[in-house]
Amino acid sequence: MEFRLIDPNTWKRKEYFEHYFAHVPCTYSTTVKLDITGLETGQKKLYPSLLYGLATLVNQHEEFRMSINEDGQVGIFSDMMPCYTVFHKDTETFSNIWTEYSDDYSVFCDRYAQDLARYGGVERMMAKPNPPANTFPVSMIPWTTFEGFNLNLQNGYNYLLPIFTFGKYYEENGKYYIPLSIQVHHAVCDGFHTCRFINELQEVLLKLGA
Repeated sequence: MEFRLIDPNTWKRKEYFEHYFAHVPCTYSTTVKLDITGLETGQKKLYPSLLYGLATLVNQHEEFRMSINEDGQVGIFSDMMPCYTVFHKDTETFSNIWTEYSDDYSVFCDRYAQDLARYGGVERMMAKPNPPANTFPVSMIPWTTFEGFNLNLQNGYNYLLPIFTFGKYYEENGKYYIPLSIQVHHAVCDGFHTCRFINELQEVLLKLGA
């Protein structure tokens, strides 16, 4: 994993970053519904497929891999991996597990299964210890669907990485959909980038379910 620093003097996004990070700090979220009919009616498991889809697109677009290091410098991770939640029914708490990404779907699913088997029963907030800096958060809320979801972060204006939240999937006119909320920082990610991500994610999920 590499964290490549951005040269502010040559960065074409410099004035946009300064505006939305320093002058008018701004994060935003949007919620969409994704067609998962093929995944729901097929043989592939839903959660690792969703994680694979997210990680694939995050790793294809730099604006979703941008962060600030301990020295306050802006940079881009060379690669990212998902850090996702699992629920414990007995304590009604959740744990975080991170899984190393591979662009090979089968390899990623195998790694997911291994991590879940080893750490899924560990009832701690960080079930798999020592998460690397190049992880992005994913939450699953499978008990209800929603049309809007927003996180309120006290220090959110200093957090550049995307945050993803899935809800309960549902059936509509013979198809299955799942809500996804995406929260991003406007300093590094405009509406164009978010919409492109959503459209490409839908394409990936349709291909996985084909």
